[in-house]
Amino acid sequence: MGLLDDAKDAAEATGKKVGEWADDTKERVEDKVDEMNADANVKKAEAERDATKAKNDYKEELRD
Repeated sequence: MGLLDDAKDAAEATGKKVGEWADDTKERVEDKVDEMNADANVKKAEAERDATKAKNDYKEELRD
C-alpha cells in the first residue's frame, strides 16, 4: 500500500499546487484590472483638467 499512499500524496500535492496557481493567477488578473482602472481614472482627470483650463483661457480672452 506504500505505492498507493505515495500516489495519493502526490495527487494531493499536485491539486494543492494547481489551486495555489489558480489563486495567484486570479490575483494577478485583479491587480491588472485595478491598474487599468486607475490609469483610466488618471486620464479622465487629466482630460477634465485640460478642458477646464481651455474653458478658463477662452473666458479670459473674452474679458480682454
